[in-house]
Amino acid sequence: MRCCPNTLLTGSPGVGKTTLGKEPASRSGLKYINVGDLAREGQLYNGYDEAYDCPILDEGRVVDELEKQMREGGAIVGYHGCDFFPERWFHIVLVLRTDNSVLYKRLETRGCGEKKLKDNIQCEIFQVLYEEAIPSYKEEIAHQLVSNKPEELEDNIDQILKWIGQWVKDHNTRLITL
Repeated sequence: MRCCPNTLLTGSPGVGKTTLGKEPASRSGLKYINVGDLAREGQLYNGYDEAYDCPILDEGRVVDELEKQMREGGAIVGYHGCDFFPERWFHIVLVLRTDNSVLYKRLETRGCGEKKLKDNIQCEIFQVLYEEAIPSYKEEIAHQLVSNKPEELEDNIDQILKWIGQWVKDHNTRLITL
């Protein structure tokens, strides 16, 4: 039995997955896993996308790399895709949403190329990540969180911490802080 729940934070690039994921992980003793960083460190790629000027993630290798940690529980995973992760891994899936004007500024600040910037904004407009999450996970575990302003970030952190605490209580486990 897992000691703690696994959480997936997903959403378009620039919505705040890493910022949101690190804080509840540090406050609760859970581990934050940024899939982009994991892939970079382990070279978990199977090609290069010239149009977007970025490596192509080898999803199978990422799943293999994460399997043991996810079985143990206590992970908050952040990535801008979600349909390739096994459904059994997550107890809650949170899709972060950001207003397009806010997202545009964030991506522009990061130096995103015009094509990448335009495609990510369209992805957000059409709720692509939420539409991807719905058929991939049970409806009752997939939720959206708004991520525009610092006060919403704090509210989202509090909401995640409350949910983790409730999960631990409901499953009669102890939250082990490191």
